[in-house]
Amino acid sequence: MSTIDRLALPPKPKGAWKAPVIALVIVAITVVMCLPGIGIGVDLGAITRNWQNGADKIVKLLVPDWSFFPRTIPPLIETLQMAVIASVLGAAVALPVSFWAARNTNPTTATRMVVRGVLNVVRAVPDLLYAAILVAMVGVGALPGILALLLFNIGIVVKLVSEAIDTNDTGPLEAGRAVGATQTQINRTLALPDAWPAFANQALYAFELNVRASTVLGLVGAGGLGLLIDAVRTFYRYDQLSLIILEILIVVIVIDIVSDAIRRRLV
Repeated sequence: MSTIDRLALPPKPKGAWKAPVIALVIVAITVVMCLPGIGIGVDLGAITRNWQNGADKIVKLLVPDWSFFPRTIPPLIETLQMAVIASVLGAAVALPVSFWAARNTNPTTATRMVVRGVLNVVRAVPDLLYAAILVAMVGVGALPGILALLLFNIGIVVKLVSEAIDTNDTGPLEAGRAVGATQTQINRTLALPDAWPAFANQALYAFELNVRASTVLGLVGAGGLGLLIDAVRTFYRYDQLSLIILEILIVVIVIDIVSDAIRRRLV
């Protein structure tokens, strides 16, 4: 065999053309959606016309008002409390509901579809809208924020955990049915150990989301740092706003590090 034959490239696999074609189609659709008239009409010229306004705000954000720090501590603590309470309650509710929503742990199609339908409705409503409705129902404070985060957690955690349960090996579950165990016994003794890593992972992820989301829910009166953010934003105190943003960033980084350490031990 000659050197040229040994260095010859192997033939391209069948269907290799599909990936670039799909990429071109996605790019074309995105461009069409940005066009005026047909799509949303993205005006890139607005960036060049208004960049000075944005640069001015960024300069103000780079100079935090450190004297404002003591006032941010109570709302920050309330934000963390809201996230913890909603995460614990959401995880407690989401675990059994995940078994009802999964095909492997709930072979009854009717009840499974009802659970999934209700969860689809729960996930369809943004958490900010939940908070706005609950503020009107129960008043301004941390309670509507906790309830909104609770609904948000249940929708997200159940979705991800039930999908993880459906991908697990069904052999042990079928063996449990073969020996006459009830579905509850199968779920508790066989499905739960397999689902635990995914559940712990998603519960920790939901807690991280809660900390971020709870800072926004306060904009509609649901307690936490959001109320303070809305107040300083109203008076254009970007120096105070930058301090709040910095605090949120530090808290999120710390939570991410701690969650990662816990995740490595549990999962």
